Amino acid sequence: MTEDGSGAAIWAQPGHWATPPLDLLRAGPAMLRVFGPRLPLALRSLVRIERGHPRNPEHFYLHYLGVVPARQGRGLGSRLLKPVLDRLDEEAMPAYLEASTERSRALYERHGFAVTEIFKLPSSGPPIRRMWREPLAARG
Repeated sequence: MTEDGSGAAIWAQPGHWATPPLDLLRAGPAMLRVFGPRLPLALRSLVRIERGHPRNPEHFYLHYLGVVPARQGRGLGSRLLKPVLDRLDEEAMPAYLEASTERSRALYERHGFAVTEIFKLPSSGPPIRRMWREPLAARG
């Protein structure tokens, strides 16, 4: 997280990317408040995203990267990515994420990620780009 709280990145360690069913049940009331009648659509979207996740357990997963709109375009996303990606390069560990916008895709590509698949979420949702990053040594 940035010092001023204007940006954050949430990573899952290898083997810990899936949402456990019990966690999903616990989050149910909050999810119902957020999504209301669109909760079934949100759950279908989550299942679709998780179903396509690489099965290789040896990778880090970037769940979320966010920067408040007023601070976007100033390199905060790159600064949030750098320490973890440097560590993954040192440990020869790949990384995976899903990008929902062209702007985020471009950011991730600048940091060595490549699109492996594009799919649409249910009910005309945005295109989601699955992206994979090999560690620096493996990229040559």
